[in-house]
Amino acid sequence: MKLTAQNLREVPDFANVPDQQLQWLIDKSEFQTFKQGEFIFKKGDTIDQLSILLKGKVEVKFEQNGNYKVVGEIKKNNITGLLPFSRMSTAMGYGEVIDDTEAILLDRSMFKEMVANHYELTESLVHNMTSRVREFTKNNVQSEKMMALGKLSAGLAHELNNPASAMLRSSKALKQHLGNVPEKFKRIISIRASEEEVDIINNVLFDRINSRPENNMKLTERNEKEDELEAWLEDHGVENAFELTETLLDFCMDIPVMEEIYEATGELNFPNAIEWIENVLTTEKIVDEIEEASDRISGLVQSIKSYTHMDRAPEKVATDIHTGIKSTLTMLNHKLKKKNISVEKNFGSELPEPRIFVSEINQVWTNLIDNAIDAMEHSGVLVIKTSKDKDFVKIEITDNGQGIPEEDINNIFDPFFTTKGIGEGTGMGLEVVQRIINQHNGDIKVISKQGETTFIVCLPIT
Repeated sequence: MKLTAQNLREVPDFANVPDQQLQWLIDKSEFQTFKQGEFIFKKGDTIDQLSILLKGKVEVKFEQNGNYKVVGEIKKNNITGLLPFSRMSTAMGYGEVIDDTEAILLDRSMFKEMVANHYELTESLVHNMTSRVREFTKNNVQSEKMMALGKLSAGLAHELNNPASAMLRSSKALKQHLGNVPEKFKRIISIRASEEEVDIINNVLFDRINSRPENNMKLTERNEKEDELEAWLEDHGVENAFELTETLLDFCMDIPVMEEIYEATGELNFPNAIEWIENVLTTEKIVDEIEEASDRISGLVQSIKSYTHMDRAPEKVATDIHTGIKSTLTMLNHKLKKKNISVEKNFGSELPEPRIFVSEINQVWTNLIDNAIDAMEHSGVLVIKTSKDKDFVKIEITDNGQGIPEEDINNIFDPFFTTKGIGEGTGMGLEVVQRIINQHNGDIKVISKQGETTFIVCLPIT
């Protein structure tokens, strides 16, 4: 194929490059063809050539758990491979030819001559590199955000599922329970009791409802109490005593209380009266369960609002650091429970409130705590300590995982550096953390050894 400068001018980056420079590029390059199904590069290959596609299409893929995931494509008139001043050395993925492809390749040995003698050509290629880095960074930051959102969404779905399921169960139980009320009401209405006797029963019943005592009995003690109460109720004419004892003891209505009610109602009325009391207490217990589940959901929603700061303007505000840390722990609670990780919160009292962008700082806690969880084995310990250090609020997040290898510790804040597998991290998390801390004129550092890694964040008070 006979190439001319006019052919290369179809490449958008070369629109303003003089013809003689484009002709130099053609003369110094090697022309190659690739068939469908071939790879123009594979993971680990040395990248030492500039490539310009003249025809065809190449898919860029990453390998993950034995499967290939398409992350981009190279089309006609696209520039790829090594560029001047680029530090790329090896391929991170695979370039598979989808349509028969033609390309010219310029070896890196020609870069020195190009930079020295062909300014416009070099400038266009450097501009291409900066655009590539900017787009790559943008995509990776977006990917990091989506991964974080996915983790939080999974956690929230898990956390919301428990109280939502509890509400559903309780509401069904309440509906079934209320269906039995008419028959029980017939029996209670047949009781002939004086106003004084009714007052005694009411006082006992609603005293337990309005100031429900806490039942701290151990399991063995509870079983013994249930057996004793069941036997006592049967001895006093209650036929279905085994169905009533659990609820009665939930409200600490034991034998002495039963004796008080028996004395007020008499032998004839006692069975119907105690059945009605148990019915009221069961209703109260189910309503309490629904209320508790509703409060749990409301608390989670409040944590989300606090975490995202969605009800505030995006500006720096004086904020209690502990609020964001607690909200983040709520968001990640499912991961903590899954690995049975215990959390020790050593929070300083009366800490000053630094002025911060709340949502951004919460991203910091999310990345650091999430990384700490990933670093620990089952039943690990996460320690979060806050204190005042001169003009700063200091936050220390420590895990007892394997630690960061010495050869990696100086690179962990670099863009795209990650020790995680493909699909598990983009290498932007800690870079974002450092950028946010710098935005607040703060400081972050890490100290790591086997079994103990601590990230120390310092935020200025003023």
